[in-house]
Amino acid sequence: MLRLALVAALMLAPSETPVPLHAGGRVTADGRFGWPGVYFEGRFEGTEVTVSVEAETDHLAILIDGVERAVLKKPGRVERHFAGLAKGAHVLRVEKLTETQTGYSRMIGITTNGTPLEPRPRPRAVEFIGDSHSVGYGDTAAVRTCTPEAVHDTTNTQLAFGPLLAKKWDAEYRVIAFSGRGVVRNYAGGNPGETLPVLYPRAIPGEAAPAAADGWKPQLIVINLGTNDFSTPVHAGEAWKDAAALQADYRATYIAFVRKLQAANPGARFLLMGAANFIADVRAVAEATHVQAVEVPTLELTACNFHPSLKDQRRMAEVVEGAVGTLK
Repeated sequence: MLRLALVAALMLAPSETPVPLHAGGRVTADGRFGWPGVYFEGRFEGTEVTVSVEAETDHLAILIDGVERAVLKKPGRVERHFAGLAKGAHVLRVEKLTETQTGYSRMIGITTNGTPLEPRPRPRAVEFIGDSHSVGYGDTAAVRTCTPEAVHDTTNTQLAFGPLLAKKWDAEYRVIAFSGRGVVRNYAGGNPGETLPVLYPRAIPGEAAPAAADGWKPQLIVINLGTNDFSTPVHAGEAWKDAAALQADYRATYIAFVRKLQAANPGARFLLMGAANFIADVRAVAEATHVQAVEVPTLELTACNFHPSLKDQRRMAEVVEGAVGTLK
């Protein structure tokens, strides 16, 4: 788990003290982050606290003791000060809501007029790997027809099935997901060569640099990939001559990806998700890698561009929980 002490970038008032932060998700040592679902937690005793962040296009929610106090939407550096808190210990949490496919945001730090406390460790950890369904693409939208701007503004990864379930389990979580990406083929054949297994090692999804080792050891890894590989027919000029060739490549590449993850995470349990149109392929991968597969039921898909709604996200969380049982 990454513990951040981002004091160098803060201009501290005499009465302010930096709060040590726990970073959830992939975050660089200097506080930069780009993958969805990233969060930061800090604990302190005091009546005032200040949050300093630097965002490009991300929307960031600030919660104090589990209650949302603000959602930051403006680009650039922002400092939000909260005063009049009750005496005693508090937990401040900053959550990334939106998806960042290029660029990044940065946590600068949290300060308090009181006493900093150490972050509370959680013994369980789970990783969710996937595409837009795992991102929570446009999941808060009430309509299916959305502009790109509307998709961005209505995406809330914290309400996607992964974070929902991890919070229920009181587990740390990571969401390594990118809308439109597949195992070997992206949506409609776009961005060839930039599939999720290629992006997976990166610290920031839009940058080639790999993530540094940070001691992350999930007990459970849930993968939901294949929707984009098979959502549109193979067209002329793509790497596969027909659907059968795509299917064979998907299975072989997926098996190799799971085995690589297994080698990096010995002892972790794996769950592979798949919809009805490609669950047979997912089950073949699961059998070859000796892991578990689960079929995602038919969803309403009433959110942006026929994506899972909040109701669908809750349904997927139920499916994963039913397959996993208790996270140990």
